[in-house]
Amino acid sequence: MNFSYLDLIIVVVYLGGVTAYGIIKGGKQKSARDYFVSDKAIPWWAVCFAIVATETSALTFISVPGVAYVGNLNFLQIAIGYILGRIVVSWFMLPKYYEGELLTAYAYLGKRFGAKTKNTASTVFMVTRVFADGVRLYATAIPLALLLKGWNVFPTAPDWQIYTYSIIIIAVITLAYTYLGGVRAVIWTDVIQMFIYIGGGILAVYVLSGKMTMGFGEAISQLGVQGKLNFFDFSFDFTKPYTILASVIGGGFLSMASHGTDQLIVQRLLTTDSLKSSQKALITSGFIVFMQFALFLFVGSLLYIFFNGEAMKSDEVFPKFIINYMPSGISGVIIAGLLAAAMSTLSGSISALSSTLVEDIYKPYFGKGKTDVQLLKVSKVIALLWCGVLVLSAFLFMNSSQSVVVLGLSIASFTYGGLLGTFLLGVFFKRISQVPAIFGFLCGITGMIFIIYFTKIAWTWYTLIGVTITMIMANLLSIVVKPKNTAEV
Repeated sequence: MNFSYLDLIIVVVYLGGVTAYGIIKGGKQKSARDYFVSDKAIPWWAVCFAIVATETSALTFISVPGVAYVGNLNFLQIAIGYILGRIVVSWFMLPKYYEGELLTAYAYLGKRFGAKTKNTASTVFMVTRVFADGVRLYATAIPLALLLKGWNVFPTAPDWQIYTYSIIIIAVITLAYTYLGGVRAVIWTDVIQMFIYIGGGILAVYVLSGKMTMGFGEAISQLGVQGKLNFFDFSFDFTKPYTILASVIGGGFLSMASHGTDQLIVQRLLTTDSLKSSQKALITSGFIVFMQFALFLFVGSLLYIFFNGEAMKSDEVFPKFIINYMPSGISGVIIAGLLAAAMSTLSGSISALSSTLVEDIYKPYFGKGKTDVQLLKVSKVIALLWCGVLVLSAFLFMNSSQSVVVLGLSIASFTYGGLLGTFLLGVFFKRISQVPAIFGFLCGITGMIFIIYFTKIAWTWYTLIGVTITMIMANLLSIVVKPKNTAEV
C-alpha cells in the first residue's frame, strides 16, 4: 500500500481545517431561520457550487468510475436530462417558492393544498432521505475501510467492524461544523470541498496517464475499439437504464424531482437573495455536473486499461487504485477529495432533514409561542439526532452487492415520482384540492412498489412513471371530490 505518513498528514489537516473553516464561516446564529436559510445572504455562485457538491457525494467519486469500468460512457446521457430538468424547475417551480416566506419545499404544498399534504410530503421526504443518504455514507466507508485494513489499524477486527468505525468517523467530523455553523457552514464548506474532489479527479487522470503500460493515445484507441467510449445508446429497450430516451427523459424528471421537490437542494436555493440568483445557480450547476460526470467516467475508462479489465467489484476499483498505486502525497489529496464529497452531502442532509422536521412538523404543532433562541436550540438537538439516524441507516447497506450509485438513485426514484407529481398538480392544475392531491401522491408511491418488484423497467423511468400515476389518479378523484370552498382551490 502506497499510502504514506505524508498522505495521512494531508488527510488529517484537511479534516481539521474544513471543520474549523465551517465553524468560523457559520458564525453565531440568532434564530432557526438563520440556522436553516442564513437570512438569504449567500451569493448565487456559492450556492451553485454547493448544489454540485451536495448532489455529487461519494457516489460520483467512487461509483461513477466503476460504472465506466464495467460498462462505457452511456451514463453521461443522464447529465443531459439533468440540465433540462433544472431549466424546468427554474422557470416553473422556483417562482412558487419565492411567492411567500417559505423555508422548505413542502411549505408550498401546505400553502397550496393544506397542512395534511405538506405533512405527508415532509414525512416521505425524511424517510427517503434517510435511506438514500445512508447509502452515500456507506459509500464513503469503502475506501476508508480499505485504508484502515491496509494499515492494520484494527488487525483483529472483522470487516463489518472496520466499516462501522469508518462510518462513525466521517459522521462525527461532519456533525461538528454542521451542528455549530448551520447552513452557512454547510454551503461554504461545500464550495471548498467541490474544488478538492474535482482536483482529485484531475490528479487521477494525470497519474493514470503516466502509469499505464501504453501511451495515452494508444489507450484511447483501445478503449474506442472495445466500445468503452460509446456515449449514445439509441436502442428502445425499457429495461436498460442508459438509453438516450431513458437518460434524457428519465434523467430530466429525476432532476426536476431532486432539485424541485427535495429539501436537500431547495434549502440551498432559498438562501440566495432573489429568484433570479436561484435560477442562475441551479441552471449553471447542471453544466458543471455534466463536466464532472465526464471527468469521473473518463477516470473509470483509464482504470480499465490500467487494470487490464481485471474482474472486481465496481465500487472498489477507484479506491483500490488510490490506496495502492497513487504516489505519496497525491493519494492523500484524493482521499481528502473523497471525504470532501461525502461530507458535503452528509452535512446537507442533516441540515435539510432538520429544517423539514422543525419548520413543517415541530413549529406548527409543538413550537407555538417558542422564542427564536428556543427554536434554535431545538433545531440543533434535532440535527444531532438526525446524524445518529443516518449512521444507523448506513449500517443497513454494508452487505449490499449492488453498485452504490445505482442503489442511491433507485431509492430516491422510489418516491420522487409521487413528490414531483404532487408539486406539478399544485402548479398546473388549479382545480385539484387537498384530498385528490394526497390520494394521487399515495397512489404514485404505491404504484412504484408494483413497478419495482414486478417489472424489469429500468430505474431511470421510475420518476416519470410515479408522476404519471400521481397526476392521473388525482385528476380522476377530483371529478368526484369537489373543493369545499374557494380556499381549497
